[in-house]
Amino acid sequence: MAKVIAVTNQKGGVGKTTTAINLAASLAANDIKILLIDSDPQGNATSGLGIEKSPDKTSLYDVLLGGAPMSSAIVPTELEGLFLLPADKNLVGANLEMVGAQKREFLLRDRLTSVRNEYRFVIIDCPPSLDLLTLNALLASDSVLVPIQCEFFALEGVSQLMDTIDRIRDSFKHPLAMEGILLTMYDERTNLTKQVAADLREFFGSDVLRTVIPRSIRLAEAPSFGKPIILYDVKSKAAESYIQLAKEILSHDAKKGPR
Repeated sequence: MAKVIAVTNQKGGVGKTTTAINLAASLAANDIKILLIDSDPQGNATSGLGIEKSPDKTSLYDVLLGGAPMSSAIVPTELEGLFLLPADKNLVGANLEMVGAQKREFLLRDRLTSVRNEYRFVIIDCPPSLDLLTLNALLASDSVLVPIQCEFFALEGVSQLMDTIDRIRDSFKHPLAMEGILLTMYDERTNLTKQVAADLREFFGSDVLRTVIPRSIRLAEAPSFGKPIILYDVKSKAAESYIQLAKEILSHDAKKGPR
């Protein structure tokens, strides 16, 4: 059964979608089958993998609210082993439409059951807000990966997110684990980056992953070509970092044993 990881942060612009795309791609490069679910109405994970967004195609919206089987919406990507459940602009209205649905918080979890045994990992790219789409993603997940930009407000933002995760654990009796806090847009030349990283490691200890993702022009360029960084520039520092992140995630999974 797949391990499901939600990539989330209530703050935007922290490299969340970039991390979801490139972690999924780097895991798939290890010859394992990966599903990336684009749960953000902006659909950036969809376009970032070169998949055309079209209201005529079956998407996450149709799966959650239109009764479409999840298998009918999943599409292959350019990278062997990596599959995508796309999002399009229809997903914008999903939060309102889900309000009246039965077991509205568990729609994604229930739909995912039909395909979960087909993959080793399922990565969910969440919206940069705490809404019903994010709540569905968290309740469908085994663990949460939190990308954090090394900037002044990082500590405040992640503390709020941790409170949210604790409330979800308590309110829904859902044992959501911490996959890790990932430092993104890391610029080792600045004292601020080093200080924020040190503060996060002191405060959250081993929850902060060893891997850091550097600030990178090549990484910023890759989505406009519809490619993950390992296909766009595999020799870049960013590609090396995401490959290392995948190894760290696989190591965590091996230590925890079978689910």
